[in-house]
Amino acid sequence: MKTHHSFADVANKDSKDSKVKGNVIGIDLGTTNSCVAIMEGKSPKVLENAEGMRTTPSVVAFTKDNDRLVGMPAKRQAVTNPQNTFYATKRLIGRKFGDEEVKKEMQSVSFKIVKATNGDAWVEANGKMYSPSQIGAFVLVKMKETAENYYGTPVKNAVVTVPAYFNDSQRQATKDAGQIAGLNVLRVVNEPTAAALAYGLEKTNDKVIAVYDLGGGTFDISILEMQSNVFEVRSTNGDTFLGGEDFDNALLKHLVAEFKKESGIDVTKDPQAMQRLREAAEKAKCELSSAAQTDINLPYLTMDSSGPKHMNYKLSRSQFENLVAHLIKRTIDPCKKAIKDADVKPQDINEVILVGGMTRMPKVQQTVQELFGKSPNKSVNPDEAVAIGAAIQGGVLAGDVTDLLLLDVTPLSLGIETLGGVFTKLINRNTTIPTKKSQVFSTAADGQTQVEIKVHQGEREMALDNKLLGRFNLIGIPPAPRGVPQIEVTFDIDANGIVHVSARDRGTGKEQQIVIQSSGGLSKDDIENMVRAAEKYAADDKKRREVVEEVNRVESILHDTETKMEEFKNQLPQDEYQKLKEGSNKLREKLSNKDTESLQSIKESADEFQRQSLRLFEMAYKKMQSDREGNQSQSSSSSSSTSETSTEEGQQQQDKEKQENKQ
Repeated sequence: MKTHHSFADVANKDSKDSKVKGNVIGIDLGTTNSCVAIMEGKSPKVLENAEGMRTTPSVVAFTKDNDRLVGMPAKRQAVTNPQNTFYATKRLIGRKFGDEEVKKEMQSVSFKIVKATNGDAWVEANGKMYSPSQIGAFVLVKMKETAENYYGTPVKNAVVTVPAYFNDSQRQATKDAGQIAGLNVLRVVNEPTAAALAYGLEKTNDKVIAVYDLGGGTFDISILEMQSNVFEVRSTNGDTFLGGEDFDNALLKHLVAEFKKESGIDVTKDPQAMQRLREAAEKAKCELSSAAQTDINLPYLTMDSSGPKHMNYKLSRSQFENLVAHLIKRTIDPCKKAIKDADVKPQDINEVILVGGMTRMPKVQQTVQELFGKSPNKSVNPDEAVAIGAAIQGGVLAGDVTDLLLLDVTPLSLGIETLGGVFTKLINRNTTIPTKKSQVFSTAADGQTQVEIKVHQGEREMALDNKLLGRFNLIGIPPAPRGVPQIEVTFDIDANGIVHVSARDRGTGKEQQIVIQSSGGLSKDDIENMVRAAEKYAADDKKRREVVEEVNRVESILHDTETKMEEFKNQLPQDEYQKLKEGSNKLREKLSNKDTESLQSIKESADEFQRQSLRLFEMAYKKMQSDREGNQSQSSSSSSSTSETSTEEGQQQQDKEKQENKQ
């Protein structure tokens, strides 16, 4: 049975949030790429980053000097620094080191995945450990800075998206990432739901839509009903470990095998060669979405005793499709489950919206068409739709977008472990959120004075087979025969899909509460320490960036001045020219001592040098102009006499020709 909230209930809940001061940005924190969007009035706008790109690679690297790089600068240096370049860490967020998915990821990434003291999967660079939430935070800081550069003012509030099939630990860990980045995460929105908002913002007609979202690391399918600006999710399903990264890895494995067959060399032991192959695999995958064949050409991939070894390999689209057929097939079952849970037939679905870079692959589009019986709708930008939807939801929370209501669902069932290790569900999957549900349980043994409540999330019958979110004890129950005490367990899921659980002994009124923390996750202190470190880093980064920018400015001034000095050499008095040359040398010396010289001192010297050079060049330019004018007046008088002569000669020539014609 599905709980329907009245428009008023949810609208009132959102209006509490809507007293938001300042701008609200929408961020799609993706596995491979991230994107930030804002609302300008009633229209969403995707922002370009410092490199002029609308999406930013979700890549973070640490150089040997321990400088932190984020986005394209980090991705560019991955080949020379594969061990300290982190990518696709969203696949580790909120996961335990012992999880099967983590073991699988360890075999394919170039960096070190380590076990944190709380049992979570963390990463390591230059001997320092980082939680996936921290790596996510570094990317979020870049998105935050992109928005701040656009607005020219600090930004605090954000709506951040997550895969719809993320469990509670993964959602909480994403929220933690926002906090570490110095953001107030107003809402965590499911990615396919955000994409539906982007698609349906201007649409008024009622329809049922499916959002098929195959991104860099995760797959989601959601079925929604759109009715006069109410977006209601009917069902959702997915796979949080299926995406473009797996397609890349399948091709990478194939290329490694082909190279070994051809050269006898196993390149898996060579991190730099593997990084080059990984990048070549990603490039080939993208090219095969529009071309029937592509060449993978990698000179000097590695070497052995006989010399350097190159790779030259032709890959056809059909070959690639065969390599990844099993991955595309894995999207079919979640789609069928979502259709069944939504209680619709494929023909009842009016539109299928494609989201995520992998949906550009023709074979994926063909699979969707066969599954839903209709051509997919490609009207939304697969890379930007999710961020746009997040910005729209931000607009709703800020009160800028009115008359729009979003009713989302919880993706997985929630419950507790009961006698015999059975999983007893309290809230079924696809229940509209926010929601609250209570159930009364009792003791399993005579005289029991405490009970342990184990909270699980999943769909399996036995608790052990589902994800353990957390546990807590309710103590001080008066001894009584088993089955007599009445213990009321309440589950409360907020609009972010984050779970709050409480247990109360009805006899004594004693209560125990728990907000599930990310998979053993980050404690409040951990997060605060990381926030402080991020703030300190931000100040250092800002200083370093200011120095770099000033150095670039000064070098540009020097280059322009020295070029002009050569150009105007003959027009400048010799002593002035010499003075300028000395000034240029002094400024260069200051630049070479930039680590000890103050930024202000460099700036002042550069400004003074620029003023001096401009004054001189103005003088030289005026001299050149007057020289040119003098030359012009001379040349015009000589040219007029020349033209008179030429006219006479022309007349004589014509008379001569006429005479000859008569003869």
